[in-house]
Amino acid sequence: MKISFNWLQQFLDIQETPQKISTLLTDCGLEVEHLEAWQSIAGGLEGVVTGEVLTCVKHPNADRLNITTVDTGDGVIRQIVCGAPNVAAGQKVIVALPGAKLYPTKGEPFEIKKSKIRGENSEGMICAEDEIGLGESHAGIMILPENTVVGTPAGEYFSVSSDFIFEIGLTPNRADAASHLGVSRDLKALLGKDVPVELRMPDISNYKKFTSESEISVDVRDEEGCIRYSGLHLKNIEVKDSPDWLKNRLKSIGLRPINNIVDITNYIMHDLGQPLHAFDADKIQNNKIIVGTLPEGTPFTTLDSVERKLNGTELMISDENGGLCIAGVFGGEGSGVTETTTSIFLESACFNSVRVRKSAKAHGLHTDSSFRFERGTDPEMTVFALQRAAVLIQEIAGGVAASEIVDYYPVKVPANRIYLSFEYLKSISGDDIPRPEVIRILKDLQISIIEDESDWLLLEVPAFKVDVTRPADIVEEILRIYGYNTIGLPKKMSISLSHFTKPNAEEVLSVLSGWLVDNGFNEILTNSLTKVSNLDVLPTAKGTEAVQVLNPLSSDLGILRHQMLQTGLESIAYNINRRQKELRFFETGKTYLKAGPKYIEQSFLSVWITGARNAEFWKGKSPDFDIYYLKSVVFSLLESVGIKTDNKVSIKEIENAAYNQGLSCEIGGKLLAQFGVVNKNVLKAADVSQPVLYAELHLAELLKLVPVTDEQAPEPPKFPEVRRDLSMLLDRKVHYAEVEKIAFATEPSLLRSVNLFDVYEGEKVGEGKKSYALSFILRDNEATLQDKKIDAVMDKLMAQFEQKLGAIIRKQ
Repeated sequence: MKISFNWLQQFLDIQETPQKISTLLTDCGLEVEHLEAWQSIAGGLEGVVTGEVLTCVKHPNADRLNITTVDTGDGVIRQIVCGAPNVAAGQKVIVALPGAKLYPTKGEPFEIKKSKIRGENSEGMICAEDEIGLGESHAGIMILPENTVVGTPAGEYFSVSSDFIFEIGLTPNRADAASHLGVSRDLKALLGKDVPVELRMPDISNYKKFTSESEISVDVRDEEGCIRYSGLHLKNIEVKDSPDWLKNRLKSIGLRPINNIVDITNYIMHDLGQPLHAFDADKIQNNKIIVGTLPEGTPFTTLDSVERKLNGTELMISDENGGLCIAGVFGGEGSGVTETTTSIFLESACFNSVRVRKSAKAHGLHTDSSFRFERGTDPEMTVFALQRAAVLIQEIAGGVAASEIVDYYPVKVPANRIYLSFEYLKSISGDDIPRPEVIRILKDLQISIIEDESDWLLLEVPAFKVDVTRPADIVEEILRIYGYNTIGLPKKMSISLSHFTKPNAEEVLSVLSGWLVDNGFNEILTNSLTKVSNLDVLPTAKGTEAVQVLNPLSSDLGILRHQMLQTGLESIAYNINRRQKELRFFETGKTYLKAGPKYIEQSFLSVWITGARNAEFWKGKSPDFDIYYLKSVVFSLLESVGIKTDNKVSIKEIENAAYNQGLSCEIGGKLLAQFGVVNKNVLKAADVSQPVLYAELHLAELLKLVPVTDEQAPEPPKFPEVRRDLSMLLDRKVHYAEVEKIAFATEPSLLRSVNLFDVYEGEKVGEGKKSYALSFILRDNEATLQDKKIDAVMDKLMAQFEQKLGAIIRKQ
């Protein structure tokens, strides 16, 4: 929401700077997200003045250019090359001096510099109206009246308006502040701490009261939807452009001026917070306004020329011939004000906020009017706003009120009465706020004090404060103005220590995420809603089904994801399509399944890797990531949270529709992780054209294995390691994991690691065979290993390989 500093000064005498006001508003809950200077003409025409053309001759080197001498009132006669066909000696013109920055109607801003044009010096520019942002014409330069004073700054000549605009992030509960009047109420209370500040309401003393009945009657048939309906018939209207002051008011807050009648309704809405709507009175059939619903399926064409089908629940403003307006949301095309309008019916109403919200959402129409009605408007403001609008229409459009105001208000909205105990105020605020200050704040906020006792107050809250319904809300109102920063810290603070069971899930996730980020991974956050078509590629496990969305926005958001893989692939496809091919992503999230009546949620840490390991370089192409790198990532993640990846970890091949080549990681029979190369069919469905590696860690099982004791860095070994290599011939079906498992089971005390550094398959080793070359790292923590003990260990290992795997050993 945009608020004008100059506009606020119509309500208050503000001595503080816009920057100070920005801080005050933010402190009271109206957060100023942005403060910017505004000018009615961009750049304020700085460096642009009025001048007089003294001489004008043809350019010797260009047929279409002229060389002029120009007096700009500073005692310097400037030579300016000008290409305008209408330039002539004796003219009063607009001149941009060197250094001036111009903001044209179309195109980018540009700076005026001294230059040479076809060999002749030019010290400025004689301007057309589009070159300084005053209009569209570029047919020639602007020619000013003969009595124009030379040297007058253009900003002064054209009465350029300057202002400061506050961009306020209005929270949904602050409907009372959705106008300049509403913001001024808070400022009155904020600025009135030392010296009382007067809040000036707009003058409606020129409004003429009428005793005759309106020619237009109002029939409210839906009292639940229409709390109050006020209207005024005005005649002899002349629809034309608004005066500059009104245009500038609207432009400053980002609104486009349309005509004087529409501009006045918009002005009142942002001035007082009361939306108005003007109907062409001559288009109202039988001079009767009906407030109610229309049958489901009724076509209605709105002001944007779109025909919409009503659902039958919208509150409509109609005549006997059909709909004129969706109440509180958007007007109809056939009843709006045009250049030929001479008589209007001006509506000022208070509609049910829930009904307006549903209508706006149903038709995707979110307007400044619905923004206010959805949050709740003041039913006591409708008549005052009409009177204020009538005064402006009389001044600007020449209109006269044709009758008394029509005002339908069957059940007056009662003011909310609330008891406030000073003891309660102190207990909630944490401070003993002086009683006189409390009373001043309440009065400045227009909260009436009905009864004033020593230890409590009975308060009456005005209807425009729709969010103030409880004593706690009153305390919040007081604290907003008194200042949260004013509340001091107590001298003594008691703190209760909470007990957290170990391991703490958040800490574990923080460690895992930290490791990934440190190693070049980027975290992504994907939507848990995904495409129904993903089930064709990756069906759910047997006995389970996907969780369907009952009312999906689209087929792309039809189910809750049953696997993390696909939503990450969507992010990969998005990046690859933008020439980002080397990607390392991770995400912590949940999957959702249904097994009979039971819903299943599982938490995963997922990792996606694709592309080359390093950027392109001159020496050659970098190798792509492979499954071995992915395995090292998985193991490193486990190690980072204290889970040992020694011989207790079991690696098995798995068959899964998600992978071309997949492995599982288990400890004690519990599945801890799955990883592998993503299936090509899955990649194709996600529109990914390059290989992708994927791993998912089951967080529930992982947390069970994280040590509950704090990890301590081990003491460095005192004795050296010893390496022994071994080559053996194996059946091709034997996996490396089996070799590793047998090795650690055979020598758990001295064996520290096993590494496969060469694999060979070919004619030399025979069909169905392969050759492994392995290294074994041995270390004794108590003494230096001797050759005799090392040989005994290796003999034991070879015997086990021969016995259990049928290996043929070839010593290195």
